[in-house]
Amino acid sequence: MPSEKNIHLSQVAGVTLVGRSLKSNHWVVLDGEPEFGGSLAGTTPKELLLIALAGCTANDVIPILKKKRSPVRHFEINVKAHDRDEYPKIFTDVHVEYVVYGDGINPADVERAIELSTTKYCSVSAIVGASVKITHSYRIEPAAASPK
Repeated sequence: MPSEKNIHLSQVAGVTLVGRSLKSNHWVVLDGEPEFGGSLAGTTPKELLLIALAGCTANDVIPILKKKRSPVRHFEINVKAHDRDEYPKIFTDVHVEYVVYGDGINPADVERAIELSTTKYCSVSAIVGASVKITHSYRIEPAAASPK
């Protein structure tokens, strides 16, 4: 049986909103631009979508690299997206850059982890990718360059 996901969203003021998952009971603040009644007190819904994309693929890539015993010291993702000028201002393209810090990391392991995430495991990637082209790249940086 498919699992059910439930959220609750409530207005704070204008378009400042708080939402929570009914399963985890964790709250997220969302907001918009002041011209639309927002106060910039939280992440915009479109930004949250990109964060969800990055989080979903990270939740795949990190454990895959760990399973491969890859010596990852730190991991980051940068997402860059463009949207069109007319409404609805949908994304026209999204680029996901994976940054892996560590010494002796096999590039083939990173490539395979990204491939598995983007083609098999990451549901957010599948959802977003159904309507916009998502591209990927990665960098392997030395452990000494890690911000951690």
